[in-house]
Amino acid sequence: MEIAYPVCCGVDVHKKFFVATIIKTTNQLKAEYIKERFSTFNNSIRKFKAWLIENNCYDVCMESTGKYWIPLYNLLEDTIRVSVASPKWVKAVKGNKDDVKDSKWIGDVFRIGLVPGSYIPNKLIRVLREFTRYRAKLVGGKTSEKNRFQNAFTVCNIALDSVVSDMFGKSASLITDYLLKSDEEFNPEYCKSLLQKSLKKKADEVVESIEGYSMTPDQKNRMLIVKDHLAYLVKTIEKIDMMLNEMIKPYESAVNLLCTIPAVDRTSAITIISEIGDDMSLFSSSKRLCCWAGLTPGNNQSAGKKKSVRITRAGVYIKPALVQVALNAVRTKTSDYYRIKFERISKRRGKKRAIIAIARMILTAIFHMFTTGEVWNPTDLFKIDMPQELKEKQKQKQINLAIKFLLNNGVISPDSLIAAKVAT
Repeated sequence: MEIAYPVCCGVDVHKKFFVATIIKTTNQLKAEYIKERFSTFNNSIRKFKAWLIENNCYDVCMESTGKYWIPLYNLLEDTIRVSVASPKWVKAVKGNKDDVKDSKWIGDVFRIGLVPGSYIPNKLIRVLREFTRYRAKLVGGKTSEKNRFQNAFTVCNIALDSVVSDMFGKSASLITDYLLKSDEEFNPEYCKSLLQKSLKKKADEVVESIEGYSMTPDQKNRMLIVKDHLAYLVKTIEKIDMMLNEMIKPYESAVNLLCTIPAVDRTSAITIISEIGDDMSLFSSSKRLCCWAGLTPGNNQSAGKKKSVRITRAGVYIKPALVQVALNAVRTKTSDYYRIKFERISKRRGKKRAIIAIARMILTAIFHMFTTGEVWNPTDLFKIDMPQELKEKQKQKQINLAIKFLLNNGVISPDSLIAAKVAT
C-alpha cells in the first residue's frame, strides 16, 4: 500500500489522559514509533502540540470518543491537521488491545490512508450547532410535558381532550386552570361561561366530559408542577431563538437562500446551516453529502446476494430536520413540485421511502444552491408548474410527433389521415 502520511500521529483519547504515537517513515518505508502519554488538561495538550511540531508531525488522527476529543481539537486546529475518525474505522481487535496499542493501530491505519475523516465545521458553526441541538432537545421535552399534562387529566376521569382539538387552546386552558385552582364543587354553568367562540356549540359535551371527575390535592400539585415546567421550557426556547437570530447574522444570506425552498422556514434553515455549514467544498459531491446525512441506501451484498439496503443511522440531527421539511413540502399549498413527486414515488415504493426520497432531493438542492449561489429553481420545475397554454402546446407537439412516427412506419396512410381530419 502507498504511504499517505509519511509522518503522522495516532491518538487514543480518554477522559483524564490520552496516548499518542508518532509514526515516522524511513527511506526503506519502515515505520519508527515514538510513544508518549499526556493529560487532558490544557497545559498538557499544549505540550503535546509542541511535541508534535518538534517532531515535524502535522497530521493527527484520533477516534471520536464521546466529547473527549473536542478539547484536543480546539487547541490543535489552528496549526495541526486533525482527522477525527469514526470508531468503526479504527476499532482494534478484541483481546489484543490496550491504550498504547490502540494509538499505534490508529496511527498505522491512518498512515496508509484507510481512515476517512469526519466532517468538522468551523468554530462558529460548531457553537451554532450546540444551540440548535439543545433547542431540539427542549422542543422534545416540551412535547413530553404536554403529553404528561394531558394524560394526568385522563387519569382523573376528565375526557376534555376528546371534545377540544387542542388541550392548550384558550378555552381548554381556562377550564384546566379552573379545575386545578378551584377547591369548590364543579360548577357546570361557570364552566360553560369560560368557553370561547366555536366551542360554545359543544358546551354540553364539554360539561359531560368533566362531570364526575376525581382529583386529589396531590394530583393537582403534580399537574401545576408540570404546567410550570412547560411554561419554563417555552420561555427558554424563545430565549434560545433570540440568541440564534444574533448568532446567524454572518450567514444571513445563506438563510435567505434556503428560505426560497418550499416549506423551509427560518428555524429549519438555521438548523440545516448549523449541521452542514455553507461551504460545500468540504463535500466532494451532493451524493457524498446525502450519504453523510444518512439519506442514501446502505450497500450490503455478499456471495451475489443483496441483503438489507436500509438507510444508515448517520445524520442523527440533520435527518429529522430534513424529513420534517419534506413532510411540510409535500403538504404546502404554495408549490406542488414536491407533492407531485411524492405521490409518484409513494405509488411504487410506499410513503416512508417516498418521504426519505423527498428529503434527499431537498438536500441535493441545498448542495447546488450553496455551490452556485442561485435560488431554488429545479430544472424540471416547468413540467410541474406549466401554464395551461404551454401544456396544450406541448400536447399538440407530442401528437404531431406520434402521427409522423406512424406515417413513417406505414401504420397509417396519408389518405386515412386526411379523412380523419375531415371527419373531425
